[in-house]
Amino acid sequence: MSVSSSPSWVEAAGTWGQTPRNATPGGRGEEGGAQPFPWTVALLACVLITTIVVDILGNLLVVVSVCFNVSVQMPVRGSKRVERNAFVVSLALADLLVAVYPYPLVLSAIFNGGWVAGVLHCQVSGFLMGLSFIGSIFNITGIAVNRYCYVCHSLAYDRLFSGGRTLCYVLLVWALTVLAIAPNWFMESLRYDPRVYSCTFAQSVSSSYTVAVVAVHFVLPMAVVSFCYLRIWVLVLRARRRVKPGGGRPKPGTGGGRPKDLRGFLTMFAVFVLFAVCWAPINLIGLAVALDTRLAAAVPGWLFTASYFLAYFNSCLNAMVYGALNNNFRKEYKRIVLIVFRLGCCFRS
Repeated sequence: MSVSSSPSWVEAAGTWGQTPRNATPGGRGEEGGAQPFPWTVALLACVLITTIVVDILGNLLVVVSVCFNVSVQMPVRGSKRVERNAFVVSLALADLLVAVYPYPLVLSAIFNGGWVAGVLHCQVSGFLMGLSFIGSIFNITGIAVNRYCYVCHSLAYDRLFSGGRTLCYVLLVWALTVLAIAPNWFMESLRYDPRVYSCTFAQSVSSSYTVAVVAVHFVLPMAVVSFCYLRIWVLVLRARRRVKPGGGRPKPGTGGGRPKDLRGFLTMFAVFVLFAVCWAPINLIGLAVALDTRLAAAVPGWLFTASYFLAYFNSCLNAMVYGALNNNFRKEYKRIVLIVFRLGCCFRS
């Protein structure tokens, strides 16, 4: 975004007509009087608190469900080891990453009217936010490629996605994620932005760098995922037209014809769609302003803030999608909650 910074790690908000608050405890102004706590700030705090709670509880349920009950895992042939759904667990961990450290610091900044945690926490928080975002989109891309191979190239799937190879792919995803976020350290682009109470990627550092970031971290992965799911949809629709009720099977080399396979595909497709919807606004705003800095003054401050918190909210949605669309996940959630409740009752008694 076309905004200035003073000091170097604080991203000023004046470009969009908002006066940045002082980074002082309690949100007090220069004269020492208490700053008003507008309803918009209260709304942001409520959204973030809800996101943190649902993110932690939901994604812990996902990890425990996949690791300890093979019935909730996405349909895949071969062994019933958790490695086959490593991307699902990896995506849940990426979402958990922001809930345990960066989001609480953002919440602290909201309540205090500014950043009070210091420069080091600002840098680490911004780095982990970027790590979570890029890790999420790369894991979603990995899931899409996995589904594409399973449905469109099923004869080669077991060889391409054996348990050991799948774990290697997940490690590769996180290695690429760290590699993608590392340039921010050298570009000094992780700064505090008072409009979103967050230490995040400052898109004003370099227009060309911002374009490259949006292209590599968002547009390219979205294109790959869209291609994979489009090919899957085409193949599934063709198979459904060819196979009449009670007549034959899909020919070898194509998967995804069974209802269980289709439900698993639809679940992961919904995860992709929600991610794209939540993260598209902030990326499109950044890309537009990077291409034409004069647009910065035309972007309302409320839209910029809303786009960021919409992106933050995405980290708690996947667990709810699994529970809503996958009956096995839903049953496992209930079982885990009942076990925890009974353990709590035992400890109290």
